[in-house]
Amino acid sequence: MRYAAHETLVAPARPSAGLGRLLAGSALVVATFLALSFAYSSALPLVFGAEGWARLRPGVLSATTPEGVIINLLTFACLIVALALALRTVHGRRITSLIGPPTLARAQAGRTLVALGLLYGVVMAIPLPDSLSPAPNLDLRTWLGFLPLALIALALQVFAEEAVFRGYLQSQLAARFAAPLVWMGLPSLAFGLLHFDPSTQGAMAWLVVGWATVFGLAAADLTARFGTLGPATTLHFINNFSAILLAAPNGQFDGLALYAYPFSLEEETAMLAMMPADLLILLCGWLAIRLALRR
Repeated sequence: MRYAAHETLVAPARPSAGLGRLLAGSALVVATFLALSFAYSSALPLVFGAEGWARLRPGVLSATTPEGVIINLLTFACLIVALALALRTVHGRRITSLIGPPTLARAQAGRTLVALGLLYGVVMAIPLPDSLSPAPNLDLRTWLGFLPLALIALALQVFAEEAVFRGYLQSQLAARFAAPLVWMGLPSLAFGLLHFDPSTQGAMAWLVVGWATVFGLAAADLTARFGTLGPATTLHFINNFSAILLAAPNGQFDGLALYAYPFSLEEETAMLAMMPADLLILLCGWLAIRLALRR
């Protein structure tokens, strides 16, 4: 009964719950996303001009400039288009069927935002050791100037990922399999593996995968427990807002971060020191949302 509300999202998936359709839909999402991403990247030199693109390109590749971060985040609009196409073509569904009742999703998102705002307010007041404390990275006026567009780009990124993993994959698998281990576990593991990047994370790559998988399980539980993408998307948004726009690891997707940590994702000592705290914050956020939305 704890996941009774999940039926709201699972019911639209039942008419096309076959594994063949899920594989075909997933393949179409990936192929379309790659094609659109290629077209998007090919259009950038035309939009900014040869000289402008030559200036922007290094920051885009490493996401170490404000423009670079926003251009990277906007790529996820291609994923939303690819998912919408696959849903209509393979499953006969609209992308809105992944979200749940709009009024309920907005209400849950609002209450989640308040709960997480209070939690993160407390967390940010806790001092870190000097070796882990973030230092100013971006001028406040510059940060505020980019903030409106950054919020839109970030919203596209988190919605795209939640729609694919907690909306599409989770609902289609739940329509086919009764066991939560399958319909929660497989999308969460796939979400975790998506974050595997040994080129920038070094020996810590699998630790990052583990953290992302745990995040996926928390988001999957919230989606199934409350029957909309509102709570999970808001949790994802606040997490990424904190990690991308407030304080980011030095030299890695830190172009729009107001502060930067004095370490990178491949520095083992710092990562092992920070990871327990990050997991604890995630656990507290998950519990805070459950309490805020408890009927």
